Amino acid sequence: MPFPLTAIPALIFFTLCYAALCVASPFGACRKCRGFGFATTTDRKGRPKRGKHCRRCDGTGIRIRLGRHLYNRAARIHRDGTH
Repeated sequence: MPFPLTAIPALIFFTLCYAALCVASPFGACRKCRGFGFATTTDRKGRPKRGKHCRRCDGTGIRIRLGRHLYNRAARIHRDGTH
């Protein structure tokens, strides 16, 4: 089955929206700690408490988005190749 022609403009639209998101907000919440910077655990009474320091984001709670990471890599390669 061929690729539907209506999907091409939708794909371009979503790509441009994601690129705009990466420009406006290059960092997103860490997926492991959900932006807290630490894991949440509960004490014996069931109340939430601060857990271990998140190793994936190093406790910052943020991560660089994939699109921004790819842009930074391409810009670095271009800069190193032209200078």
